Amino acid sequence: MSMPNASQALLNSTALASAGAARVAQLKTQSRKQGEASFFFYDAHFKNAAVKVLPGEYFVDNEDLLVMTTLGSCIAACLWDRHAQIGGMNHFMLPEGHGDSGRYGSFAMELLINEMMKRGASKGRMEAKIFGGGAVIAGMNTINVGERNTNFVLDYLKTERIPVVSKDVMDVYPRKVCFLPRSGKAMVKRLAATNADALVQQDKVAAQKAQPVASSGGSIDLF
Repeated sequence: MSMPNASQALLNSTALASAGAARVAQLKTQSRKQGEASFFFYDAHFKNAAVKVLPGEYFVDNEDLLVMTTLGSCIAACLWDRHAQIGGMNHFMLPEGHGDSGRYGSFAMELLINEMMKRGASKGRMEAKIFGGGAVIAGMNTINVGERNTNFVLDYLKTERIPVVSKDVMDVYPRKVCFLPRSGKAMVKRLAATNADALVQQDKVAAQKAQPVASSGGSIDLF
């Protein structure tokens, strides 16, 4: 009796994968703005087309494309307008820096907010979910990159009057974050430090660039 059900499940899975692959192919043909994430793939676990947001990048959409990133001391801010059903994610490495770059907090937040507003979101309706800021490099606590990033984004959002409805920040964990921009659903998975070699290297680069700066005066699912 179980064979037909198993066969149907396999057919459904194959159909989803085929539709997801077609969606990914379509996304890859579209032109992208500077700083907009463009690494598209099909995620077999979630059975959904996905885009990976790399350091310095952002992504905004009004569909439930899976928006993903992996964080060490970096921060990802996920913003959502519940009424317009538009959401987006950024990924920045440092609170401040020279030049217009999405690697720096202020510019990364402006990029994300402005792009959402261009798509029809209202700043007054935005809400935020914040991730990252982990102290993942042993012996680097004196620089406090993750803590500084966390304090920056919380202060920034408070100043802009965008409420933080949930967050998973600081501590010692690297994190994998998934966000669905239409529904506003966010998921986070805390990673083992032994699986975070690339993140550690990324955070060392950020730490080397870090300079002392003056301090500025929903639910999350685990998967």
